[in-house]
Amino acid sequence: MTDSIKHRLAVCSWSLQPASPEELFSRLATLGLYRVQCALDPILECPDVWKNFGEACKQEGVTLVSGMFGTAGENYATLETIRLTGGLVPDATWEKNWKHIQAAARLADELGMRLVSFHAGFLPHEESDPDFHKLKQRLQQVAEEFAARNIGLALETGQETAETLRSFLENLGCPNVGVNFDPANMILYGKGDPIEAMRVLGPWIRQVHVKDAKATLQPGTWGEEVVAGTGEVDWKAFFSTLETLGFQGDCCIEREAGAQRTEDIRSAKSMVESLAG
Repeated sequence: MTDSIKHRLAVCSWSLQPASPEELFSRLATLGLYRVQCALDPILECPDVWKNFGEACKQEGVTLVSGMFGTAGENYATLETIRLTGGLVPDATWEKNWKHIQAAARLADELGMRLVSFHAGFLPHEESDPDFHKLKQRLQQVAEEFAARNIGLALETGQETAETLRSFLENLGCPNVGVNFDPANMILYGKGDPIEAMRVLGPWIRQVHVKDAKATLQPGTWGEEVVAGTGEVDWKAFFSTLETLGFQGDCCIEREAGAQRTEDIRSAKSMVESLAG
């Protein structure tokens, strides 16, 4: 693979757990990494803290490569609770989520983002599923909101198999909707081999996460997220497959567990750079 991947490396802002722009900039400086996939929710929820964030990024030399938003009421306690509460699926939170999504699209546009990712929720396997057409309609509505601003939408992987996701995307028929491929999520949710999944989803991959995991030993429960390079993702195959696919998007380091996030992200950065070199 070429070393160009090093120049497309970024970090997920939420992995650094900043309470303010100043904290974010300080932690980025510690890492020597100034490209960010930025969580939109904190900016929307605490506008006074994050005011003039776009201008501050320019002054600090920080590039916002993409955004991310969450949905109301998500419960990740177990695989079953997130299946019931995740993304656009629950009727009880749809109206609230729709208003939030519209605000997220406006903010992303203001910040100059051309790609935003989110968890759509568990996608039905069959068109005969009563939730299939409901979720398809909602996702089309969300896609149109972002498309109107010339912004791509990337669905997080893991909550269904690559084949199910590909079939849903083909049926959806929205050109601005693709995939944020997270190899660890495939392992955490027990939804198949990440490298095979990449080949299935190749034409839709817009961005990838650098995150690692170990599979659960007890079916029906979560796997374990671990420091990138210490889990079950075959990173050499991961990056060579990206090259074979002609992938030109960003690689965003994500770490959602552990008490030493900055150190773990630095380790992931070193791993990517060694493979890219």
